[in-house]
Amino acid sequence: MGNDGGSIPTRRELVKEAARAPSTAQVKEAQRELQEHFWTTCPLSHKPLNRPVVSDCIGNLYNKDAILQFLLPGEDVEGISSKADCEAVLCGRVKGLRDVVEVKFEVDSEHVGQAADTNGRREGWICPITAKQLGANVKSVYLVPCGHAFSEEAIRQLKGDKCLQCNEPYTEDNVIAILPTKETDKQKLLDRAQKLAEQNLTHSLKKAPGSKKRKKQTNGESTTATTETLKDTKTTGSGGRSGTSTPAPGPPSNGIKNAATAMLTARVLEEENEKKKRRKMVGANENLDSLFTKKSGDKAKADFMTRGFTIPANARR
Repeated sequence: MGNDGGSIPTRRELVKEAARAPSTAQVKEAQRELQEHFWTTCPLSHKPLNRPVVSDCIGNLYNKDAILQFLLPGEDVEGISSKADCEAVLCGRVKGLRDVVEVKFEVDSEHVGQAADTNGRREGWICPITAKQLGANVKSVYLVPCGHAFSEEAIRQLKGDKCLQCNEPYTEDNVIAILPTKETDKQKLLDRAQKLAEQNLTHSLKKAPGSKKRKKQTNGESTTATTETLKDTKTTGSGGRSGTSTPAPGPPSNGIKNAATAMLTARVLEEENEKKKRRKMVGANENLDSLFTKKSGDKAKADFMTRGFTIPANARR
């Protein structure tokens, strides 16, 4: 209770042991648990990682449908409160599908059909060269632009310049570490992304959108676009109306050449349309509509506000 003549304990009496820094084993264990989480869970949707899986320029893994849902305008990613949280996770590294590469993992046939493997996935991912299971315990890499994943040991020992599965050529800079733990590896990947940005290239080695430079005007000559516009424009009479007809708009096209990506995008759009339909159906409730007045001819029925009282037709003001 205090002020009763009792003694006041000092810090030395309350704190028996001083705080100790975590040991090396504890740090490694915490780091391994964190790696297992990112190897098994998408940081955007908080769902288990399942193919198709994509990676950004620093080796983080995401479900491809979560990235597509993030890139779609308007709706939030399922499992995250707002897109602001997604931006905090991505830090501006993903602005389009060109900024990610689909990682192609080799699936272990022994784990097919099982509920989950030791890393919590529904299928086992292995290195096609060493047959080691890729995960938190094995340093793994993938190649750009093909996206095939291997153990770092296999790439380091073979020292080739072509992918061991698809024979696609690659350079040493395009060997991307998956979920790197060392700061030096992360900085190396950031430096690579900066160099590509200076060359108007994205992480997938495709040209960044809007990188084409316009032709400069010289000696007072008009630009190509202006010349074509003047040629296509035809004026008739004093009204100055154009004589060319506007072509009818064709069917919408998403411009996605990859069939798998197009199917996944269509599925995400279909889910978004279903959500909008459900929201509209909530407002169309017959029980609520029955509470309000519905006019039939010249006579108005009483609603819940005027029920029990009717104004006579011959009433004087």
